[in-house]
Amino acid sequence: MTGLDRYQDPLTIQRVLHSTTTIAIVGLSGNELRASHFVGYYLKRHGYRIIPVNPREKEILGETSYPGLADVPVPVDLVNVFRAPDALPGIARETVAIGAKALWCQFGVINEEGARIAEDGGVSVIMDRCLKVEHARYVGRMHWLGFNTRRITSVRSGLQ
Repeated sequence: MTGLDRYQDPLTIQRVLHSTTTIAIVGLSGNELRASHFVGYYLKRHGYRIIPVNPREKEILGETSYPGLADVPVPVDLVNVFRAPDALPGIARETVAIGAKALWCQFGVINEEGARIAEDGGVSVIMDRCLKVEHARYVGRMHWLGFNTRRITSVRSGLQ
């Protein structure tokens, strides 16, 4: 696999989804209109323990918010990132330091250095994918409806 494909492997995505119970969401917003809030709400509703990581908030979605990953007092399986790509190397270092098993970077959060830091620390990396969308595809309703296609698009194929 080359480029981003190596960070979007369906088997890795499924393994991470099925082995995760606790998710630290870096950049989770208390604003209900933000994508991070909606994803956090969805994940909590589907049985994951979510831990907000946002120094500007005290509580989000009924959960205590922590200023950084190092401040989280419980083991974390997955770190989900809603931050700018240039923040990823530091977040990857923290992810390795806390012993998380996986680093999930949402759409547009692409940083090769951050991915390399995480991988060198033994952390699985998924990049430029939405955790909510992939959960729905492989575990949730989309899976049961038969939409397990690896790709969701509104672009029509060449056939008309």
